[in-house]
Amino acid sequence: MDFIDDNNSPENDVKPPIAIELDRLSADVIDAVIEAFILREGTDYGVVEISLDKKKEQVLKQLNKKELHIVYDFNTDSVTVMTDRDWKKLPRSE
Repeated sequence: MDFIDDNNSPENDVKPPIAIELDRLSADVIDAVIEAFILREGTDYGVVEISLDKKKEQVLKQLNKKELHIVYDFNTDSVTVMTDRDWKKLPRSE
């Protein structure tokens, strides 16, 4: 009789995302992640157009203050920037 080994099911391979500390990344990588994040966010419909460099500056400040986090998701092999509030809502490993 064959048994199904539930320990090898895909659900057991799910890993929680991790926040990556800025000091673990080069300045070029941080810049690329920030730029990709800004460009993904779409068009700025504010009253005053803000330059990409200014937006990057603002995001970097928020990262340094821990208001934003660079997060790596093992399951999708992707990196994103998220707010501290959203980061705290994510499930953690036990």
